[in-house]
Amino acid sequence: MADVNLKINGIEVTVPAGTTILEAANVAGVKIPTLCFLKDINAIGACRICIVEVKGARALAAACVYPVNEGMEVFTDTPKVIASRKTTLELILSNHNMKCLSCPRSQNCELQKLALEYGVDCDRFQGAVTPSEVENTNPYLVRDNSKCILCRRCSAVCRANQGVGVIGANERGFNTHIGCAFDQDLTDVACIGCGQCTVVCPTAALTEKDDTDPVFKAIADPTKHVVVAPAPSVRVQIAEEFGAPIGTNAEGKMVAALRRLGFDAVVDVDVAADVTIIEEGTEFINRVQNGGALPLITSCSPGWVKYCEHYYPEFIPNLSSCKSPQGMYGALMKSYYAEKMGWDPKDVFVVSIMPCTAKKFERTREGYKVDGLNDIDAALTTRELAKMIRKVGLIWEKLPDEEFDPLFGIATGAGHIFGASGGVMEAALRTVVEKLEGKELDSVDFTDVRGMEGVKEATYNVAGMEVKVAVVSGTANAGRLLDKIKSGEANYHFIEIMACPGGCVNGGGQPIHDAYTRANVDIRGLRAKGLYNQDAACAVRKSHESPIVKELYANYLGEPGGHKAHHLLHTTYEKRKKY
Repeated sequence: MADVNLKINGIEVTVPAGTTILEAANVAGVKIPTLCFLKDINAIGACRICIVEVKGARALAAACVYPVNEGMEVFTDTPKVIASRKTTLELILSNHNMKCLSCPRSQNCELQKLALEYGVDCDRFQGAVTPSEVENTNPYLVRDNSKCILCRRCSAVCRANQGVGVIGANERGFNTHIGCAFDQDLTDVACIGCGQCTVVCPTAALTEKDDTDPVFKAIADPTKHVVVAPAPSVRVQIAEEFGAPIGTNAEGKMVAALRRLGFDAVVDVDVAADVTIIEEGTEFINRVQNGGALPLITSCSPGWVKYCEHYYPEFIPNLSSCKSPQGMYGALMKSYYAEKMGWDPKDVFVVSIMPCTAKKFERTREGYKVDGLNDIDAALTTRELAKMIRKVGLIWEKLPDEEFDPLFGIATGAGHIFGASGGVMEAALRTVVEKLEGKELDSVDFTDVRGMEGVKEATYNVAGMEVKVAVVSGTANAGRLLDKIKSGEANYHFIEIMACPGGCVNGGGQPIHDAYTRANVDIRGLRAKGLYNQDAACAVRKSHESPIVKELYANYLGEPGGHKAHHLLHTTYEKRKKY
């Protein structure tokens, strides 16, 4: 492809043909502001914030969609451009709920940031305001269209990355608003609860449902034993909320913060991830040896599971019957751990810290109960944990490094990598290959399944059998792969599917970064690297070699896949309506 030479603010730039002005400006070291733009997902030139002046053009151009030409001269900061952006921001604010002091995105709102930078007059344009209502009918998301700027990022990511497309623009003109078809509630459509819309929203039109108050209430209740555990990826996300570099592993400070918040026990979901591998690995071996439904598909991602139930129910028999690590952790806290601590299970309040909004839905599933008790009483996102830490006045930088409670807090490297796409598959292979071959692995690193690609494939010779595996992230990719399986074009034995692109490191409950950072920093890769570094540093890197897991099965659960394990650690699924 030929190169194109142009000037941006007098700076000479050479870029490939087809490059947009926005991309070329970045090469020149010039940042053009955006609101609707989202790299690889939403480039529609709708918000008009990225407009620039092109020499010889009659009108200002939207940089995110305007391709460069040979000899083009672009100006991004002329008085005309600045005045236009300021007026556009003031028009957006004229129809915007500006209760910024109580907004969950205050100080991390792309609109608020631009309004401050451009010195806007919030009262310049006054008049009618689009009527809107807050939707708060589901257990995971809150939608407030009074804060929506119609950027359409949410509908784009829902359609493009997730293959769901349950939200979009309704009506026209002044009455345009984002919603479901026929303005149905999210609970009445095939929303999978992944929360990717909340991560890309530039304001607070879409946020996770805040469950911090019930947790604070439980901590303050002297009759409750409140147990908390973070998911694998949370340790490489939480520090970003306090200014640390993306991907910083802050496990020690996170544990210290949780103790200081008042939790009675601080344990690790990664241990439950190790248990998941034992159960899922046993299930895979049984299916291979006894003619069970193949491919076996992982069930750790609740967004993926709900997607399967809505859109591909014919694959429900292929889903692993294992609960996710969150569910196994909760069930074991109210059985094994309660027994060890001498607690009545009815008095144990179990909290999980997740990178995922769909975990809030998962905890409400009927199959996530044991003996009438919910496995999980509250599922908080990484963002909610950060909110709690700020609320009680903990100074992140001054927190020491502490360790999890040892009874359920020492995980293997296999448990840690669950948060990255391919991590569940690699953890499973470390155990399944050794079990089938009856000998120790020469290397535990299955690098073929690592990486941020949407679909990864590998074939391994295991005990004389060719085992074909696939790793998929983003449910749109999952749908395409399942279609290939249905048509006979593809065939696998074992598939890992994560709802969110890149896996849990890119979950819907993660710290939010603006569009510029998302376009120019490998957020998913950096977070995943933090998990793989922790795995590499572990003395024990295979789930079946965990001393905690061995003790758990030897003295409590019995055989993997046995009656007690099934009662506590396995679940069922249901076909759901598609429309």
